[in-house]
Amino acid sequence: MEQKEKEKKPKVPRQKMPEQDPRRRRSNFEEVPYGYTEELAVAEASRCLKCKKPLCITGCPVNIRIPDFIKLIEEGKFIEAAWKLKEQNTLPAVTGRVCPQETQCEILCILGKKGDPVAIGRLERFAADFERRSGNTKLPDLPPPTGKKVAIIGAGPAGLTVAGDLVMLGHKVTIFEALQVTGGVLVYGIPEFRLPKAIVQYEVDYLKRLGVEILTDYVVGKARTVEELFKEGFDSIFIGTGAGLPMFMDIPGENLVGVYSANEYLTRSNLMKSFRFPEYGTAPIRSKKVITVGGGNVAMDSARTALRLGAESIIVYRRSRDEMPARAEEIHHAEEEGVKLMILTNPVRVIGDEQGRVKAIECIKMELGEPDDSGRRRPIPVKGSEFIIECDTVIPALGNKPNPLIAMTTPGLKTTRWGTLEADPDTMQTSMTGVFAGGDIVTGAATVISAMGAGKKAAASMHEYLMTGKVTKPVKEEKEQEKEKKG
Repeated sequence: MEQKEKEKKPKVPRQKMPEQDPRRRRSNFEEVPYGYTEELAVAEASRCLKCKKPLCITGCPVNIRIPDFIKLIEEGKFIEAAWKLKEQNTLPAVTGRVCPQETQCEILCILGKKGDPVAIGRLERFAADFERRSGNTKLPDLPPPTGKKVAIIGAGPAGLTVAGDLVMLGHKVTIFEALQVTGGVLVYGIPEFRLPKAIVQYEVDYLKRLGVEILTDYVVGKARTVEELFKEGFDSIFIGTGAGLPMFMDIPGENLVGVYSANEYLTRSNLMKSFRFPEYGTAPIRSKKVITVGGGNVAMDSARTALRLGAESIIVYRRSRDEMPARAEEIHHAEEEGVKLMILTNPVRVIGDEQGRVKAIECIKMELGEPDDSGRRRPIPVKGSEFIIECDTVIPALGNKPNPLIAMTTPGLKTTRWGTLEADPDTMQTSMTGVFAGGDIVTGAATVISAMGAGKKAAASMHEYLMTGKVTKPVKEEKEQEKEKKG
């Protein structure tokens, strides 16, 4: 009797996401990746092992039920997958684009132990985009109003997350935003080619449809103080004002014309849409040769923006490529487009001409020593290795500190020596009763998803406070307690 061997089901490889050709995209601000097609999304979703104890969820700061939404995509239930995402995440189209999944949920995927993990972020983006394009946005049933009023200061990722969670618990939510548009770093910091602003607006409009009130051009600390908001009837306040105060290199020549903080450089392009001049009134910063200093995502965004505005673009970074904090995908895209990386190099002074304009930058070569507090090897200057690079624009992209306005106008609100607000890491409660905080204003400059994770913690604590007048710490699992004891 002839026996036939059962053919093993072939393994499905991780599906590549289609994207613009580098030669084309380096001269436009259109989004680089096109996103998955339906066929690619279903194929990628089929790779999920549906683990009984999905570790990927533990790596997600907002606790998305990852296997559940992926299973819906595999079944062709794309809109239902988006609705499942929105049970935990009010901004899935945003996080699907800018969240570093490779170091959070995907790094814990079982498939990643011997191959490529499931492309969780790309599937999240696909589901959110499918819902938006279909126009079939589902509004959840809201509970009866609690009669409680919440003020949220700052309409960035943390504030928007708190707003979404609390409005769905029946509270009246008002967001106070200093800028003329909503989104915080999502609109002023991240370029159009990475995160189209129409997508941010769609997510914001969803919150408005849920009943969130948003007041723009409203600077708390000037128009009203935190204490005055309480007097006007708000029962609890969340501070999510981010970290918008740029840090500089503290070297000679930083005051020359042609030195721009990454904040200013990106804000002109992203928020003020200078790249669409003269349709919009702000003229772009036109340069011939731009030196961006730093190795994070903001440095990549600045350098790639400079390239698109017609400049030769170089990134100067004092450590090696392996130590760069930017996402590997962003570094790869930057190099594909023609941005040059000059690693193990550090600026020592900016050189100006007779008119006080940048004409060059002097740098020194570095070598790596022993690890520092960050765990990365400490860069050490190489004596006598100084050299000069001609340029007309320098962009320090070295991180940001919180704006001190809220702390200065709120007596009793404790801050750290770094200028961030003190907040309990488990409840996000500050030193003031009824006041909570989260995101970059607490941690310093970090990721969008970490700010959203803090927002979810804060929302849960605020809800308890609003309903009971107290805040209790969540019970930690034994493993977490053991880690803390070990330090």
